[in-house]
Amino acid sequence: MSNETYEPTADIKNESKCINCGAVLNFEPGTTHLKCQYCGVSNDFVGEQQQVMVEELDFEKFLSETNLLSEQKEEVHTVKCSSCGASSTLKPNITADSCPFCDTPLVLANESSSSIIKPRYLLPFAIDSKKSIDDFRKWLNGLWFAPNDLKRYAGNPDKLNGMYMPYWTYDSNTSSNYTGARGINRTETYTTTVNGKTETNTRIVTDWYPCSGYVNNTFDDVLVLASNSLPEKYANALEPWDLANLTDYNTKFLTGFRSEVYQVDLKTGFEKAKVRMDDDIRKTVNTDIGGDLQQITSLSTRYDNITFKHILLPVWISAFRYKEKVYHFMINGRTGEVQGERPWSWIKITLFSLAVVAVCVAAYVLFKK
Repeated sequence: MSNETYEPTADIKNESKCINCGAVLNFEPGTTHLKCQYCGVSNDFVGEQQQVMVEELDFEKFLSETNLLSEQKEEVHTVKCSSCGASSTLKPNITADSCPFCDTPLVLANESSSSIIKPRYLLPFAIDSKKSIDDFRKWLNGLWFAPNDLKRYAGNPDKLNGMYMPYWTYDSNTSSNYTGARGINRTETYTTTVNGKTETNTRIVTDWYPCSGYVNNTFDDVLVLASNSLPEKYANALEPWDLANLTDYNTKFLTGFRSEVYQVDLKTGFEKAKVRMDDDIRKTVNTDIGGDLQQITSLSTRYDNITFKHILLPVWISAFRYKEKVYHFMINGRTGEVQGERPWSWIKITLFSLAVVAVCVAAYVLFKK
């Protein structure tokens, strides 16, 4: 295991200064540059990106050996939201801000430090703020039956935050024993008598046969969101991620952006990974059972050769409050995939429904004439 040290994600002393005007440089999505937002000077800080040899860490060994755990930790400075509990970093020189996950004003006095497992790799932002704002507005404009004043609540581009979200990935070999039943369909002919007349019909009948077996699966990079701040349903829908392009963790990729500290720990993350693995395991079992239909009555799985890594993935996030409820909008910072929650205008829905009924009634009256 590498003893390489990683700089804290929120340490503003590591921010690069513009050689021309002295302002803080920000990472420019889609490049390997830090760019000054004031005078436009760029600084190539990594050169041409090389293929990264990604190292997986042994899950059981990591948890059992205290020295390994301490070697892979870092101190980060974050501010915790009093409303949703998310712990995120701040941009430098910020004196007032709101939570990117629930839009609650942050109390900067709540800033604290914590010890976390270091991120090992990340995917840099490839989509800039201008493109993400355009996507945000297109999404807003495309909402049917949205309240008229939604844009006033959510159309502020300052509410869109570039956020590096924490993820765990897990690899594992699984072996599963199962019992179940195999269904074989056959066509059965039967007769019925209706009003003294005999009719011959056919129907599909399934015969069930008990079965049992053993299957193996190999899982690579099962992705688990290590945050409770975003709706998991929508965050998972941002996939797939181009994990083949992971690069070594470098704080300069984070300049101008924010990051969240994981809330889902390593062991809990693996329990979530098991749930994601279970779908594929059951598909493999159903294939092994064969037949036309399958039933699984018991399933026991063993997990071996478990490895993991802690990574950061780029997401553009907007959280807005509408009538005291928080709605989330998010964009995959690599592919531009858009996911989001939205409020509904029941007045518009009711008026539309009444209009449809009126049209149907009018058409019926005209048809009857």
